[in-house]
Formats: sequence, C-alpha cells, structure tokens
Amino acid sequence: MTIDTLSTWHALVKSRDAAGLDSVLGDNVVFHSPVVHTPQVGKAITIQYLSAAFQVFFNPSFRYVREVTGPSDAVLEFQVEIDGIGVNGVDMLKWDIEGRIVEFKVLIRPLKAINLIHQKMAAMLQAQQ
Repeated sequence: MTIDTLSTWHALVKSRDAAGLDSVLGDNVVFHSPVVHTPQVGKAITIQYLSAAFQVFFNPSFRYVREVTGPSDAVLEFQVEIDGIGVNGVDMLKWDIEGRIVEFKVLIRPLKAINLIHQKMAAMLQAQQ
C-alpha cells in the first residue's frame, strides 16, 4: 500500500511528533543536512537528525509558505523564527513507489540562521546520545 507521503509529512510536522518518522522513511534514506559535510545514510541516523530538527525547528512560528510538487518529489519552503532570528529554508523530499522518503535535503539561509541551527542541532544530537 502506498502512503500519501506529503500528507503524512505535514501531519507529523503539525503534531510535532517524531514517532511517525519510522513509517514514512525508507530503510536506505539519504539525509542531507545544511550543516554536515557528508550525506547521512540510513533510517536510524535520519530519524536522529529529523527528531532533533522537530525540537529545534517546529515551534509555533514554523510554517510552510510554498510547496512545489512532482509525482515523486516535493520542495517545501519554510519560515520560522528561532531565538529572534528569521530562518528561511527548503525541505526537498524524494520518495519511492511505496511512498517512503528516500532522500531528504534541507537548505537554510541566511548565514546567521545556519550558524544558529548548527549550534542548536549539535546540542540536540549530543543530548540524544
């Protein structure tokens, strides 16, 4: 059964509940972080990164402001304010025939926001270990 990937993703973001990530990610998903040099490969490491992101990014000011979709991919532009800094970015998702996300890429601007996200994500990932 194919899952409705975008609806599932939006529901996870709205609920700010990372528990559903396991069901929407493919086993060999590749995660591209805006602050890590190499792609992170696999469901377990991607869940770690996205779980941390759920805590860092998904506050009440988070909102998707644009969505560009294709048959098996989407680009979701977002805005959020974190510690008084406006963060603008995109989530780029690609999914397989079953609807499982196989690639997840995050791009962020401006530089001040990247530096803040790097600091906060590092702290969240460290706390998970």
